[in-house]
Amino acid sequence: MSKTEELLQETLRQNSELMKKIKLLNEQVAYLTNKLYGRHSEKMENPGQLSLLDNSFTEPEQTGNQSEEISESQTAVPVKRHHRTRSEIISEGLPVEETTIKREDDHCEHGHQLIPVGKHFVRKVIHMIPGKLFVEIINEETYKCVDCEKLDGCSHLYHGKAPQALIAHSIATPSLIAEILNQKYVLGTPIYRQLKEWQRAGVLLSETTIANWIIKCAAIVKPLYDLLHQRLIEQRFLQGDETPYEVLREPNKPARSKSYIWVIRSISRSDKPIVYYVYGDTRSGKFAQKIYQNFTGVLQCDGYAGYNLLTDSITRVGCWAHVRRKFYDDANKVRGHFKETRPLAILNEMFRLEKQWSKLSSSERLDRRSKSLKPLIDSFWQWCDQAEALPKSRLGKALIYAQNQRKALNQILNFGEIDLSNNASERNMKSYVIGRKNWLFSTSPKGAEANAIWMSLIESAKANGLTPFKYLQDIIEKISKLPVFMKTEELEAYLPWNWQDESKSTIPAKMAVAK
Repeated sequence: MSKTEELLQETLRQNSELMKKIKLLNEQVAYLTNKLYGRHSEKMENPGQLSLLDNSFTEPEQTGNQSEEISESQTAVPVKRHHRTRSEIISEGLPVEETTIKREDDHCEHGHQLIPVGKHFVRKVIHMIPGKLFVEIINEETYKCVDCEKLDGCSHLYHGKAPQALIAHSIATPSLIAEILNQKYVLGTPIYRQLKEWQRAGVLLSETTIANWIIKCAAIVKPLYDLLHQRLIEQRFLQGDETPYEVLREPNKPARSKSYIWVIRSISRSDKPIVYYVYGDTRSGKFAQKIYQNFTGVLQCDGYAGYNLLTDSITRVGCWAHVRRKFYDDANKVRGHFKETRPLAILNEMFRLEKQWSKLSSSERLDRRSKSLKPLIDSFWQWCDQAEALPKSRLGKALIYAQNQRKALNQILNFGEIDLSNNASERNMKSYVIGRKNWLFSTSPKGAEANAIWMSLIESAKANGLTPFKYLQDIIEKISKLPVFMKTEELEAYLPWNWQDESKSTIPAKMAVAK
């Protein structure tokens, strides 16, 4: 071969490589343009195709790589502030109810009848009843024994015993805390926006005060949070996911470094629905080992490599929605030129069948999967084995992801209890992501841990059909009165599936109200 021919061959080779790069870049530009300006739904253009599917593909994924980046607007640098004294100012216009605590025994130690002679002030607190904010002044009724005074000439005074305050030297009550929590975690209203509403209602609070209340009350209910985790890992089937979260004052870490919120939940068919969030300063597999310790069952999750460190006692099941999402991105890579590809058509048919089987029992669904779903999965893998694509293309990335998860994805054929996708845990994580957009970050690990505790209790309450406000108010009030070293059986009544709303049957009477 002449030198000219060699140069020509080398030029052609370089040109081929450049064309491949141009193709990949054009594909990436079109894909990103479509992400910015195109439809965010994964619904098919043909209305007859995806109409039988659930809403799994109508919203963008909020976890995994798509949630890896936290915008610059969500990042803040801690500012050193001067120490402020506690400031809790109550408007004089608020209605006031006065409660006087009577003594249980109206006799002195000598058996003489006690006569009320007055009262002394204990504290002032604020209650929050939906639609009603009022001040309660708590007194203890004072008694004296006339007979003892006649005997020795000294005054013998006795008084009732007021219940212990929720938080020492504070106006906080279970109803007030429950409303703050409901505003932040259920309605997504951050503390700084709540302050204005409380001020308009007649209560002037500081952001630091409310944050401290949330953290201190989280410590009160933490035993229940720990019991939720214990009951969760006792179940056979679980689903899991994780998303980044920023904690400014993380020990031994820069302010803008990533921490993570992990979610573990029971499957949709569980008779004891649980949603459990946990804060971790890392995404490593070691942390996954920690939170799944003592779990021996089936876990459905995405393809994150950190889960590979879990023990062999845990069976991994893949998420077919993640696979479909990547093949959808390939089919939708050119704006305005969507075409349903062969693998996407197979995946759509799989989800269509699963939608039809959603009401079947687990054994019936498993039987349908072996008869109808397995041939589709075999066809999908046959197509993937024969497909050729550039590794960095959308199709190439989809093929690599699917092939890497092949074993875990095929596990769906062995269980009728678990769903085809992990979208349930992703929806729970989306609740946290929506909150994150409002909270932006946590100042300290204690704040992040408190967020995880309250979100776990709230989402578990919602999963069990409970009203979060009523549930939070009751568990804060009841658990705060339990011994420090409480027994597990004492907490069992406050698990979401065991909890009873007493307000539906009876209205609790006040101990005594002075008119």
